Amino acid sequence: MENNNVPKHLYFYSVGLSYKKADAEVRGQFSLDAVAKTRLLEQAKNDGIESLLVTSTCNRTEIYGFAEHPFQLIKLICDNSNGSVDAFQKVGFVYKNQEAINHMFRVGTGLDSQILGDFEIISQIKTSFIHSKSMNLANAFMERLVNAVIQASKRIKTETEISSGATSVSFASVQYILKNVEDISNKNILLFGTGKIGRNTCENLVKHTKNEHITLINRTKDKAEKLAGKLNLIVKDYSELHLELQKADVVVVATGAQNPTVDKAILNLKKPLLILDLSIPKNVNENVEELEGVTLIHMDYLSQLTDETLENRKLHIPAAEAIIEEIKEEFVTWMKGRKFAPTINALKDKLNAIKASELDFQSKKIADFNEEQAEIISNRIIQKITTHFANHLKDDDTMVDESIEWIEKVFKIKAS
Repeated sequence: MENNNVPKHLYFYSVGLSYKKADAEVRGQFSLDAVAKTRLLEQAKNDGIESLLVTSTCNRTEIYGFAEHPFQLIKLICDNSNGSVDAFQKVGFVYKNQEAINHMFRVGTGLDSQILGDFEIISQIKTSFIHSKSMNLANAFMERLVNAVIQASKRIKTETEISSGATSVSFASVQYILKNVEDISNKNILLFGTGKIGRNTCENLVKHTKNEHITLINRTKDKAEKLAGKLNLIVKDYSELHLELQKADVVVVATGAQNPTVDKAILNLKKPLLILDLSIPKNVNENVEELEGVTLIHMDYLSQLTDETLENRKLHIPAAEAIIEEIKEEFVTWMKGRKFAPTINALKDKLNAIKASELDFQSKKIADFNEEQAEIISNRIIQKITTHFANHLKDDDTMVDESIEWIEKVFKIKAS
């Protein structure tokens, strides 16, 4: 399933790791921030890779791209993260050609998400593709595939109920707080970090706890102030984090830092404290659990909190898969056509050259030779011959690569 834009010894791969085999600590080692992603793409260009897409979220780090061997892509991940090849081999995956295409469809449509029906990943794929395209690392195959996955995601979201009901890590965290903290409306809640998960958690906290003691802290204060203004909350400077931690009954950490920002050294507690770490990599050092009264909950645990909503979503998986198959079939048809079209065009050129030579010969040999009629008949025969070959190559049972090689050998042609 090589793309005609790349040499035949290249294959389309998806390599990476996800929540399925890698826990939060390991995922954190392979996490890629914005700078690391750019660095990875630059390294890929220097390595001669033509088309590549990289995503890194709380639940997964993945590369989709063309390579001679998957290790080229695994090396890119390891070189630009804190992960090692040995660690990757224990928890990572490698999908090739059709399996890689299938994987992107399942990831982009929420079927492979830690929480079924979570469509956050599709925006990551869109952003990643734009990033790759801006660096000239997105060929026609990748663009068509990403657009097909986006189309499938949209249809599944609108035509099925697989994303119905409130189920997300941010919502699960608020459910946990409501079930485990008494008199929550009168407790001091501190939210550290106002990224997407932080914002969603904050909105859920305001909606469900009726709490007026929620404080926001973010490294960039104006982002916290913008969110606080919408929800009428308190904002404190990052420099006051250690003071606010002492006041809090509940702390929700949702930052994008690459190393822990909260550990036992900055906690001077005089009362019990519940900490929810919704970050990847982990932003709360596990040594906080050495302190009496501290309870630390990580997002992996919250993601396992299934309820009736998730069970209902599972009922819609067949409908979602049917949509994927429909759109994927269109993509595969396009892909096959794109793959053998150069060969068919080369065959047509070869037959036209034979025709021109033969018409020239016959026009000199036969008196009153009707070249116009001969041209019409010849063109119809060429069209019928090339159509036969094209239909053969389109057939699902055809070994396309072998057939292309045979056609090119027999007719002594080389597709451009």
